Amino acid sequence: MPFDLGATARLTAECRDPGGALVTAATAVATVTLPDGTTATPAVTEESTGRYQADYVTTVPGRHTVHWVWTGPAAAYTDVLDVLEAAPPAILSLADAKQHLNLRSSDDDAEVRYWSIVTTRAVEYYTGPIVPRPVTEEHTVRGASAVFLLQAPVQEVTAVDQLLTGAAAYTVGDLAVNGATGEVYRPDGGRLSGRLRFTYTAGRTVFRENIPAGARIILQHLWRTQRAGRRGAVAGGGDDYSVTEPIPGIGYAVPNRALELLAPDRLPPGVA
Repeated sequence: MPFDLGATARLTAECRDPGGALVTAATAVATVTLPDGTTATPAVTEESTGRYQADYVTTVPGRHTVHWVWTGPAAAYTDVLDVLEAAPPAILSLADAKQHLNLRSSDDDAEVRYWSIVTTRAVEYYTGPIVPRPVTEEHTVRGASAVFLLQAPVQEVTAVDQLLTGAAAYTVGDLAVNGATGEVYRPDGGRLSGRLRFTYTAGRTVFRENIPAGARIILQHLWRTQRAGRRGAVAGGGDDYSVTEPIPGIGYAVPNRALELLAPDRLPPGVA
């Protein structure tokens, strides 16, 4: 499961000799490679013969690589760890997700949070961003009447800068924004030009009950597919959550009932 930003990730690995037996190595080093290419080498301890661990405090979000190297005997092992962004998008809180899944203990909290984030991505594939987030993106514009931002709906555009110099290209107050489609244009009829960097906020501050309701159904569906064999359950079973037709781009991950609930907030045609 991904780690929260700032949390301590406990890294574990086993050193085995060429015959496969656990052995104590002469030296043991764990190297963590961060997403930006920098590295860290947390202290390593041997908890029992051949079983090593290192505690690494996460500092940046993204995919990290963990490379273990032992000498005496020579051995190596590579793994990965993922670190969430500071505020990972989630339509459902942990409490809401657990309530819908009828979970009372905290044993599965990490997995529930993970699938809740996956659920949010599935909902937003269909509706566009729901959870508000800052976005920066670049557009090369040659005398266009409008620019369509890639992550609609858009709450507000906060800056439009020249990509090469960083200087303001347009005053935000002189631009108009269609929040539903992400269209940015000049209300005076003028054209937009240049290599531009747009900074804006995507998502919604308020959304209707059909969106978290659809998210609950998707979460329930995904959770059930992960629980095949428990108490006789069948992966993906249950008519209430069945999918009769694959959805382009997301296959069978989203039940039809959830799509029906999300339909009023579907992205306008042509909006990515």
